[in-house]
Amino acid sequence: MNEQKIKSDSGILIGQNIRDIRMSKQIGQTELVRLLQLHGISITREAIVKIERGIQHIYASQLKAIKDVLDTTYDELLK
Repeated sequence: MNEQKIKSDSGILIGQNIRDIRMSKQIGQTELVRLLQLHGISITREAIVKIERGIQHIYASQLKAIKDVLDTTYDELLK
């Protein structure tokens, strides 16, 4: 089964929202990668950088894991 990719549009900047929430919780990109890997998500720091810059799609499973790791809501991620 193919996993659904999610792409930001001009009104919803998912990557920027992830970065803002991550920074507010004082979690570095490397730490976020480690926490995601503990949740079974295989991702690199380079992928996090690209997602936050809005130049790489995010998978639905990655978004869910980021929501859980950052202890936030989909509303905050998609605002």
